[in-house]
Formats: sequence, structure tokens, C-alpha cells
Amino acid sequence: MSEQLSLTKVPGPRDDEGPEPAAPLLEVAGLVKYFPITSGLVLRRHIGDVRAVDGVDFTIGQGESLGLVGESGCGKSTTGRLITRLLEPTRGTITYDGRDISHASRKELAPIRSEIQMIFQDPFASLNPRQTVGDIISNPMVVNGVNPPGGREKRVRELLEIVGLNPEHYNRFPHEFSGGQRQRIGVARALGLKPRLIVADEPVSALDVSIQAQVVNLLQNLQREMGIAFLFVAHDLAIVRHFSQRVAVMYLGRIVEIGDRASIYERPRHPYTHALLSAVPEAVVDDEGEGRERIRLAGDVPSPIDPPSGCRFRTRCWKAAARCASETPPLVRIEGNREGHLTACHFPEEPTVAARGEDVVLDPALAAIEEATDTTH
Repeated sequence: MSEQLSLTKVPGPRDDEGPEPAAPLLEVAGLVKYFPITSGLVLRRHIGDVRAVDGVDFTIGQGESLGLVGESGCGKSTTGRLITRLLEPTRGTITYDGRDISHASRKELAPIRSEIQMIFQDPFASLNPRQTVGDIISNPMVVNGVNPPGGREKRVRELLEIVGLNPEHYNRFPHEFSGGQRQRIGVARALGLKPRLIVADEPVSALDVSIQAQVVNLLQNLQREMGIAFLFVAHDLAIVRHFSQRVAVMYLGRIVEIGDRASIYERPRHPYTHALLSAVPEAVVDDEGEGRERIRLAGDVPSPIDPPSGCRFRTRCWKAAARCASETPPLVRIEGNREGHLTACHFPEEPTVAARGEDVVLDPALAAIEEATDTTH
């Protein structure tokens, strides 16, 4: 595929306030995951595929946090499960610390399994209701044969204290905790094996807004203190901006833009990134300032079973042309971008999120309502 440009050749960008990036801990190149669609109860004839992830490239440096954002169904969570090898890739390579683990067997993964952990989205479903907190957190240690100094119980109580829970809760069951507390238990479980990389799959989306900030700050403090690298999967752009040093924007199974936090949020180039950022709620204090751009897209994300040819965003893009249907735009650095800021678009937008002379409103129903409102005033 033409967009499968290896990002490992491009130095990993960081914010101006951060240090120079370390050598990549994780390298993903041309990652593909298709889920087969079959017909018939007996013959199970293969009639198509759900192209959940279709050619993804990125790197994560040691101790770095990469945010992966996009609409629901774009393949973010599937990408995270591929990296942790909970799913088997259809094609592509996943290189962890210089070792290809794309299709490694269970035995081959054993030495590094403890170094790659995952925090799941639903804190209510990811904990076994029949086990105590102590058993839930210590189970990974038992499976991997880890015997910390002082014993596993002492280590579990230390982890509970690290994540802000009472060590005396060791013998309690998950139903005795709130959603935020359960997610902290999930974080403690992930920390038990001293991982170098954590995939956080929408770790706060199921929590109350008042609790989300606490959990995100906890993860951020752990990253700084322990030097853990994160792939932070989320759809909340405000949380991703707070947590991640780099951001990758995903649409229908492909990454359309990737760069450091400042570049993505202040100087985006891909039309889809512009549309995402324009949808972020903004508190208006007064009429001063130039304001933000306003974009309203038409329709839903196309089906991953039969995605559009060429650029997959073209069916909802206001700049789409014939070239967009016939040529897949490669993920490359565009003139004027920072080093490491890559965009997949034939006709990139201006690097700004300032208000436009005229809003982009592609939704016919919304356009009709706004036109009617304007004529009555």
C-alpha cells in the first residue's frame, strides 16, 4: 500500500519543553488486521472482510506517550490489542525493543509478556468479580513466576498505595468499589510486573468526569516516575492533549496525521484533524479574539467492509477531487511542517485552527436549518 511509509526513518518528535527522544521502544510498520466475514452454517464460505486496521505505521520512544484518537470504529482499540498480541495481525510487523513479535508464539512472547501491559476500557468488566483485589493484582505475578522481595502480598499492598487505594482493601471484592476505584485496581494490576509499555484503551471513558482527571493525573505521574511508555487510546481530545506528547489521528483503519502535540492541536494539516478539533467544546468568555474554525461533516464513517477507494475521508471532505478517489495519499511530511509531523492528504489545509471566512457545513439537514434561521432574523 502506498501509504505504508515506515515512520521509523523519521526521528520521533517531542514537545519543545521535553527532552530529545530516546531510541524507539516500539515500531509498527504496515500493520493490518482483517476480520473475515463468512456465510453459511456448515461450509462457512468467506465472503468478505472487516478491514479494522489497514496499514498503520508509528513508533513509540522509551518513556514516551503517544495518543491515538479518532471516531468510534476507526480501529484504535484493535490497534492496541494487536500491539499487546491479544489479537494476531493479518500482515505487518510489530517490533518491540528490537525484536519482531508480530507472529511470535506464546513461548517466544513469554520473556517480554510482562513488559507490555494493558489497561482496559471497562473497569466493571475487566475485573473478575469472584476474586479479591489481592488475587486480581497478584495473578500476573503468579502466572509469570515473579516473586518480589517480601512476598507478593506485600507488593500488592504497595501497589494499592501507589494508585491511591487503601492497602487494607486487599481482601475486598470488586463490587465493593466505585468505577474510579476499580480502574485504579486495573492500573495496579498493570504495574505489578514493572512494564516498560502500557496500552491504555479508553481508560477513563467509562468514568464520571470528576473522576477522569484523577485517573489521568495518576497515569501521568506514574509515567514520569517510572519511565513507562504509553499508547493512550481515546476519543476525548482534551484528555489526549493533557496526557500525550505525540498524537496520531486515525480514520477508518488508517493514520491520517501524526505529530507532536503542539503541531497537531495548533497547526493541523489534514481536513479530518481540522474537523475533529473544531468539534471540541470551547468556553466563550467574550467577543474578543479571532475564534475557532467551525466544521460540520455530513454522514457517518463509511463501512470498513467496503471502504472508499483512494483517500478514505474523501466521501466526507470538502476538498475532495478526482485525484482523491484514484490515488491513496501517502503519509509524508508536508512543506512547512515540523520534522516528524506527517500528513496523508493531497490537498492539505492551512496550518491553523482560526475561524474561517465561511464555516464548512456539509450536513444538508444542518445547512437547511441554519439557512432558515438566518432568513427569519
